[in-house]
Amino acid sequence: MSEAANETSTGVPVCPRHPDRESWVRCQRCERPACPQCQRPAAVGVQCVDCVAEAARSGRQARTTLGGAVRSRDTQVTKVVIGLCVALFAGRYVLPPEAYSLLPLVNVPAAFGGFGPERWWQPLTSAFLHASLLHLLFNTYALWVTGQYLEPLLGRARFAALYVLSALGGAAGALLLPGTANSVLVGASGAVFGLFAALLTVNRHLGRQTGQVVALIAINFLIGVFVAGISWQAHLGGLVTGLVVSALLVRTRRRGAGAQWAGVGAVAAVLVVLLVHAGSRTLS
Repeated sequence: MSEAANETSTGVPVCPRHPDRESWVRCQRCERPACPQCQRPAAVGVQCVDCVAEAARSGRQARTTLGGAVRSRDTQVTKVVIGLCVALFAGRYVLPPEAYSLLPLVNVPAAFGGFGPERWWQPLTSAFLHASLLHLLFNTYALWVTGQYLEPLLGRARFAALYVLSALGGAAGALLLPGTANSVLVGASGAVFGLFAALLTVNRHLGRQTGQVVALIAINFLIGVFVAGISWQAHLGGLVTGLVVSALLVRTRRRGAGAQWAGVGAVAAVLVVLLVHAGSRTLS
């Protein structure tokens, strides 16, 4: 807007946004008049709302040390995952049994229709199902606690990738390691162990104490080994995957987002190969 348009015929400056208002204060950037409603405090003087908006669009977004966008306690992905777990737990009482039975990861002989290419979704959907209310409460509580810490540091996309890949790693561990034949596998525990592993990696990177995290992992893993009905294989698969993904995110942080996502993509490709092999072996 020209200078002439910012003044009345009598030479009185007016706000470009509100031409009916006299404005003797000028923006420090564009030097146009700004009425009190359009003024924003600046380091020196004031700026108009248009200049503040332009600076926000052109400025670089603040990032955490691991590359995530800085947002105040951003836990949107964590909440969505918990919501899906709760919704699918309720779905077992709403969905037809034949439809719900297609969601768990079934590790059984081929005669019973085990996991294979025609049921490619099972390694992922099984990570959002739970066998009991206690099972659901334990996993969602662990997810909430770890998610509140990790998601703001990693950012939504990296945290989502960590969770999904850890879930797939847990499924791969359950299918490839011995001891789960003739089993129906459900639960977010594999993904949760991946988050536990990321806690360990991130805390070491930030120079924070890791003793409590190590104890947490050890106790929960031993419970899975000695208590019947818990798949330590899925826990181990998720743990290893979480360690690898989080280590890649930390070690490639200085090379930029492209390097981080290249590492995540490589892990995803390896997991797909392992799951395809596991599915074909189960059906052979």
